[in-house]
Amino acid sequence: MQNSLGPILPPDAANFSGSIPVLIIGGGGCGLSAALSAKENGAEVLILERDSSALGTTAMSTGLIPGPGSIFQKAKGIEDSPEIFAADILKKTKGQTDPDMALALAREGAPTVEWLANEHGVPLTLIDSFLYPGHSKMRMHGTPTRSGSELMGALHSAAEKLSIDIITQAPVTEVFADARGHVHGVRVTRPDGSTEDIGCDALILACCGFAGSHELVAEHIPEIVDATFFGHPGNKGDAIRWGRALGAGIADIHAYQGHAGLAYSYGVPILWAHIVHGGFQVNAEGKRFANEALGYSEHAREVVAQTGHYAWSIYDERIHTLMAEFDDYSDAIKAGCIRSADTLDELCAVTGLPEQVKQTVAEVAEMAEGKRIDPLGRNFTTGGVLKGPYKAVKVSGALFHTQGGLVVDRTARVLRADASPLPNLYAGGGAARGISGPSCWGYLAGNGLLTATALGRLAGRAAAAQVAHAANAG
Repeated sequence: MQNSLGPILPPDAANFSGSIPVLIIGGGGCGLSAALSAKENGAEVLILERDSSALGTTAMSTGLIPGPGSIFQKAKGIEDSPEIFAADILKKTKGQTDPDMALALAREGAPTVEWLANEHGVPLTLIDSFLYPGHSKMRMHGTPTRSGSELMGALHSAAEKLSIDIITQAPVTEVFADARGHVHGVRVTRPDGSTEDIGCDALILACCGFAGSHELVAEHIPEIVDATFFGHPGNKGDAIRWGRALGAGIADIHAYQGHAGLAYSYGVPILWAHIVHGGFQVNAEGKRFANEALGYSEHAREVVAQTGHYAWSIYDERIHTLMAEFDDYSDAIKAGCIRSADTLDELCAVTGLPEQVKQTVAEVAEMAEGKRIDPLGRNFTTGGVLKGPYKAVKVSGALFHTQGGLVVDRTARVLRADASPLPNLYAGGGAARGISGPSCWGYLAGNGLLTATALGRLAGRAAAAQVAHAANAG
């Protein structure tokens, strides 16, 4: 029977089979980063993962982490700093995010990238082939294939070296906590209906946000409810549900990362580099409908608003070749979703678009040459003029993950609505409030994995220190 806290059960309702100092819910990028950090700081740790394999939202991403001022940037002669990155964040969010937290996380970017690479063998390098929208410096770091699945593979290898235990098919259904909000453990409900209660000294919520809950998305982000959900199906809002019941503060609940380039019916993201380098999108009428360069997240809702909830991305062979270094784009090529056309007549034929698209291509060329001003506000002169052979791919607007969540401090400890910390609860990744502001337009590439890996690292370290302090005091 649940007490007045709803999804929170009183400690005396538990039948703990055992206890672990640091317990982590979620085995994605945040959970593994937290586990590595806690373990190397002396705490025994256990990860509980609801799925049959621990991959999470990270595996579905391009696996890119911003690291301003990293050794990898310095080796390339790129001058950057956390302050410059924080300024980019505040500019993109129109000043509507916590500036102290933005700077704090910006300062953790490079140390986290270098920690993963140097301490745990994650093969991260700097991406200097193009500049992501909203970033003033090339600061994105990724694995050789630029894929989240490769990043997760490297994190799993690191976890194995430290003998970190991961229990899969172990969804947490309840949390045990006392009236002070001190967490004593959790209840796991197995697929066969059996349950197990596991005690802990500190709990880290790394179970992402609520993008996988149609009900919560409809309630908090109705503008994107008709988008294609392309995220981890386990993102049901559990962390927010537990946090609210414990009195945690919630912020930026309407924030999310969208993507305006998910290959229609194929489920493969088309890299936004095709827009950065001069590509554009048209609707079923062959007309552009918004400024694509503002960012792939906010442009998703524009695509969703079109007839049929889709658009066509149009670019050329030059851009096609540029994107070939990314596994995601290689997957798109293998899937056969990219159409090729030597001429504009062929472009109409392979896409089914009306003759209007020819006029749109001509207008974009004039904009790229500086002969015409875009009425939608985009500057095409930085991307180059598109030339045949052309490429086209039908795309849908997608919802990847939410960016709002539990308010945390600089150590990733969850804060109550009055800003006081809950006794032993931490959160990171999609479970925590991010730095993308209150909506979709504040998202910068890498924001999700920065809050996953950096907050995970901070949470693991702080939880281990708290456990050690309690043990010494006892």
